[in-house]
Amino acid sequence: MAEVHTNGAPTVDSLKNNAAAAYNNITNGPVAQNVKDQSAKTTAEFNNLANSRQTPDYTAATGQPLTPYHSLFSELLSWKNPRATGIAYAAAVTFIFAFRYLDLVRYGLKLTWMALGVTITAEVAGKLVLNNGLTSQFRPRKYYTVPQERLEAFMGDVTDIINFFVIESQRILFAENVWASVTAALAAFFSYYLVKIVPYWGLALIATSIAFFAPLVYATNQELIDSQLAHAGEVINDQTHQIRSLVAKNTEHATQATKEYLGDYTAKAQSLIKNATGAELDGKAHANGKTHANGNGHKSNPSTLKDTDFPPAPKEDIKHPIVPVSNTEQEPLILS
Repeated sequence: MAEVHTNGAPTVDSLKNNAAAAYNNITNGPVAQNVKDQSAKTTAEFNNLANSRQTPDYTAATGQPLTPYHSLFSELLSWKNPRATGIAYAAAVTFIFAFRYLDLVRYGLKLTWMALGVTITAEVAGKLVLNNGLTSQFRPRKYYTVPQERLEAFMGDVTDIINFFVIESQRILFAENVWASVTAALAAFFSYYLVKIVPYWGLALIATSIAFFAPLVYATNQELIDSQLAHAGEVINDQTHQIRSLVAKNTEHATQATKEYLGDYTAKAQSLIKNATGAELDGKAHANGKTHANGNGHKSNPSTLKDTDFPPAPKEDIKHPIVPVSNTEQEPLILS
């Protein structure tokens, strides 16, 4: 039987009914239903994100297959699952701030020695008082071990995520996607100067925000951005065509001038060689021709000799000289 207060206060049954109604309103009301719907949608988006971790159909420029994390990060940063992407961004920002403002390593060491102190104290006190340690009472019959299948799956995930960064860095370095390489170059350029005034955790926060929100900005303004990129591509193509035409024209002009210079130099070289060869042949012909010796013993060409080149012929008879004979008799030559 319900208790009724004489001062007009509500009875116990009425209080129970009001509490049950309030509980029903909380658990089955519009707010609770909205929370359940959002939770279900968030769970579904995380399931979609997990299912997207598959090896993509396309390959790298070298023909190598990509890792499943290429699809995962592409799906995550595309904001196709906004709740999952938002939670991932919030978790990354929280980790950055925690790493900046919380001494996680020190707290980890403190938690370690406190936990060990509690277990050691309980074990020693139990043996002293109850002759049976308290910590050993909670010891499991079999220590937990990581199943081999789970460990292999974990190591496979670690290998895939490492290869994701390795492959992407090489694709950016060798300009497989020019726009991605340009973006990375600009990011490195600005970071080089920002690091002088911005701490590393600030750069990490900026980089995380750009990585998450740049695809969102592109997705919401895709038509405008695509049109601007197409216009920029046309301008670049026009400039490239003009540069190619100018380079081809200058190259043709330079080639023609080079041919003319080579022709002139070749003609001059042939003329010099011809003159040198003709002079050498003339010298050999003069040397092989009939020559005459003059009074000085020089050899001359008969066609070029003159009368004055020879001494005058004697006009008088040659007289024999008279050799005087000595009165003294010469001693006979005695041959021994």
